[in-house]
Amino acid sequence: MKVLGIDIGGSGIKGAPVDTAVGELMADRLRIPTPQPSKPHEVAEVVSSIVRHFTWNGPVGVTFPGVVVDGVIRTAANVHHSWIGVDASRLFGGAAVLNDADAAGLAEMAFGEGRGRRGTVLVLTFGTGIGSALFIDGVLVPNTELGHLEVRGKDAEHRAAARIREEHDLSWDKWAERVEEYLRHVEKLFSPSLIVVGGGVSKKADRFLPHVHLDTPVVPAALQNEAGIIGAAHAAAMD
Repeated sequence: MKVLGIDIGGSGIKGAPVDTAVGELMADRLRIPTPQPSKPHEVAEVVSSIVRHFTWNGPVGVTFPGVVVDGVIRTAANVHHSWIGVDASRLFGGAAVLNDADAAGLAEMAFGEGRGRRGTVLVLTFGTGIGSALFIDGVLVPNTELGHLEVRGKDAEHRAAARIREEHDLSWDKWAERVEEYLRHVEKLFSPSLIVVGGGVSKKADRFLPHVHLDTPVVPAALQNEAGIIGAAHAAAMD
């Protein structure tokens, strides 16, 4: 099946057509900076422009950086608060809409490092914030939002997101210390059999993962920063 996947992030909105049978992009992705402020109408305009760019008239899947229940936005930590309560599926013309990290996780479980894995698998995306997707024997537990777990008195993503490394000019090994502290916290809570680290920073996993030491195996996402697009399309194909 051919589906247009669109991944809304705090800093960029990217999309591409996806062959959902194999989990691969069918064209180069288009990335447009997220409007600031990132209000619903402005973001919807960018989503529409991506649809027009690919002259698309088929099914569309869209990710959102927050809790999504039946297409309705319930939280908005890294985008404008006016999103809360918006029927995003309706706003995006009937598209399938889901949490961004859940989408990335679905892609990794279907086509990447989680494929065929049993037990508890955590997919964590490090970017503007920290997203999470929790799977039990391959079944998604949606909207976990584990980036908002408290570490040292604040949301974990305010200490260990990839954005924090850049804003505070942290070295890779110093940032890895923060990542390890966070991962130890989720390891203690869930005792996962595998942790998959995704988001844009996964392309540079060799710079920080060697400094992260856990009892649980930790691997970079196979689909890297394309996972959200592929997962959005995959979810729409299953919808």
